[in-house]
Amino acid sequence: MLIVVTATPLHRALADPGTPPLRPLPAEAAELLLALHAPARLAAHLRAVHDVAAQLLEWLGQRHPDLPVDHRAVLFGAATHDIGKTRHPEELSGPGSRHEPAGEEILLGYGVHPDLARFAATHASWDSPDVTIEELLVSLADKVWKGRRETDLENRVVDRLAVVGDQQRWAAFLELDDVLSRIAEQADARLDFQARYPTD
Repeated sequence: MLIVVTATPLHRALADPGTPPLRPLPAEAAELLLALHAPARLAAHLRAVHDVAAQLLEWLGQRHPDLPVDHRAVLFGAATHDIGKTRHPEELSGPGSRHEPAGEEILLGYGVHPDLARFAATHASWDSPDVTIEELLVSLADKVWKGRRETDLENRVVDRLAVVGDQQRWAAFLELDDVLSRIAEQADARLDFQARYPTD
């Protein structure tokens, strides 16, 4: 007897190369989504944000190699920042912030270190006086993946870049604006990728 196994929408969202190609999620993040039976739309969204975070890190490595950034934390944070939407799936297609504390709780429950789990709770709040560059980058990736620009958030990143790069603030702004504009050009393709997958 031949048994045919059909990949679920979640499996497809995790494996689909996308157009333009999107990087796969870190294995630990993908395994968490599978364990939680996450909606495929959530996996597609996390892949899009993770890919943008990776692009930002590549750019920083080229333009600001002296900026101390925990790349693993940024990539994991981008790959899991909305994992709380497995408990609050209504926030996949509508507003709400209940997924933020829920996401951190889920990650901690699965044994994720607090330094990595925190992104689920902090990705929508970048105005804290002790916000880290890693948290700013996850928040930035979560906005610009769909072409959205947040002036206050970008200004906070510019401030960090200007200090580390020992450059005028306007020069740091122009550099960041250039890379964000380039990333935003692919927003429609990322939105189309996300929309191909169901929310249930």
